[in-house]
Amino acid sequence: MSEILIRREGRAGRITLNRPEALNALSYPMCLALDAALIGWRDDPDVALVLIDAAGDRAFCAGGDIAQLYAEGIAGNHDHGRDFWRDEYRMNARIADYAKPVVSLIHGFCMGGGVGVACHASHRIVGETAQIAMPECAIGLVPDVGGSALLAHAPGHLGAYLGTTGRRMGPADAIYAGFADCFVPQAAWPDLIATLCATGDVAAIRGQTPPPASLPALQPQIDRHFASADLARVLASLDGDDSDFARETRLTLGRVSPLAAALTLAIQAQLGPPPSLRQALELEYRVSFRAQADTDFLEGIRAMIIDKDRKPRWQAAADAVAIAALLAPLGPDTLTFTEE
Repeated sequence: MSEILIRREGRAGRITLNRPEALNALSYPMCLALDAALIGWRDDPDVALVLIDAAGDRAFCAGGDIAQLYAEGIAGNHDHGRDFWRDEYRMNARIADYAKPVVSLIHGFCMGGGVGVACHASHRIVGETAQIAMPECAIGLVPDVGGSALLAHAPGHLGAYLGTTGRRMGPADAIYAGFADCFVPQAAWPDLIATLCATGDVAAIRGQTPPPASLPALQPQIDRHFASADLARVLASLDGDDSDFARETRLTLGRVSPLAAALTLAIQAQLGPPPSLRQALELEYRVSFRAQADTDFLEGIRAMIIDKDRKPRWQAAADAVAIAALLAPLGPDTLTFTEE
């Protein structure tokens, strides 16, 4: 069975992520196939729009196939991850810049690499089960796949909070934070898909009122505590507050990689205004290119995905020297977006 289903239906180019048993985790071959489909349909006059969805009930895409990245990284093959991230980031940019409408239907878990596929689309639809997050700091990486640009566009300092804590967003919070555009109940999706395929017209999308959001009420506290791009100051601010929000957030930050959280704040501070997706992807690639050798990334995957002991031994320093080194330009390895 193919991991990704690519076909034409009426006026639509259809892409369905098809690894439900693996929560539709995005493998390198899936990434390349998705990108090739976009290139193939770009100048096809019979394709009016692209529609991306996913099989199964549990997830749109819970992230990249990091188990494979771990196996290659532990074996010393760092080029596998570097090649995957490079091609994935180019695919993310292609989705965002696509000349035709790209519609994503987001249900269940949509995290990490799934955000890179779904949340750069021009029309991002969330259903009632959607849970969107950028949880990379928990595995020693920074929010990538252009997620740092989405975070930088969020209201106030919400992006710094979401990026460091990995908090999950339901449909209303995802719309509030700028990761989605509208809510459509999942029971209505089959009819919507049929109409989009038949007409090729995104005017058929009619958003409805989503369930209540929780982030707007937290915005004042988030803006207060995450105003600094310095992780130590953020932690000190939280330590000085006895509220439930501050205590829970401090506990969460105590579990993630300190270096990854510090890098996430540094990237947010460097972006924009206005935040550019390609600038974000290039900055993210500086970190991911070096991640396997110089960060807590492999240890984070070991603890959370491979051994599942959830006891990562964070060792990488989170000081200014380490942050500067990881964000330094890559020279000839710099991520570019030229056609190859």
